[in-house]
Formats: sequence, C-alpha cells, structure tokens
Amino acid sequence: MSELSEPTDYESATARLDEIVARLDSGDAQLRETLDLCAEAKTLIEYCATELAAVDEGLKELRLEDLAASLQDSGQPGETAAAVESAQAGPGLAESTLPDEAPLPDEPSPPEEPPF
Repeated sequence: MSELSEPTDYESATARLDEIVARLDSGDAQLRETLDLCAEAKTLIEYCATELAAVDEGLKELRLEDLAASLQDSGQPGETAAAVESAQAGPGLAESTLPDEAPLPDEPSPPEEPPF
C-alpha cells in the first residue's frame, strides 16, 4: 500500500501498520521517510478506529435485537419495547423503569409488632 492510497479493509490496514512500526523500529528510516511513515500511520489508525467503532455499534444493535426477540419468544410482547428502551437508556435509567417486585410467596414476611 502506498502512502497516498486509502486502506481497503481493517486487516490490510493493521498489516501495513505492522510494516511501518517494523521500519521505524529498525532505525534505518531517514528523517523525511520517518515523517511520511508517521503521517501514513496516523491515517491508518484513524481508519482502524472508524472500522472498530462501526463493528462495535453493529454488535450493540445485534444484542438489542436478540433481547427483543427473546422477549417476544417468551410470550411477553408488551415488555419488548420497554426492555429495549431500558437497554438503550443505560444502566442507571434502566433500573428506574422496572416495576416494583412483590415478595415471593415462600419468602417469610416480617414479624408483626404486638399492639400496645
């Protein structure tokens, strides 16, 4: 890949970054070549960061779709939208949208105070 060409995929970009690091580590690069390699590396790193962010967003969407599908499969379609909204809201907000849980029947109730 020449320094003027755009990377075509994440794997080729990381491979080129490895080549650049090896060349810089060798100590054989002249001043101008070092500057050019650093500029190319910056472009490659920005490209890789963009690719990773896109993959991360895709994984987040898949997890939300899986959550919605699992809720629909469990026969609770009314909770699907609320669960997806809660997951999108983040951990702090999702907890506040959950209904109050009633104690389970087999849980002992607190002892009653005697009337005095």
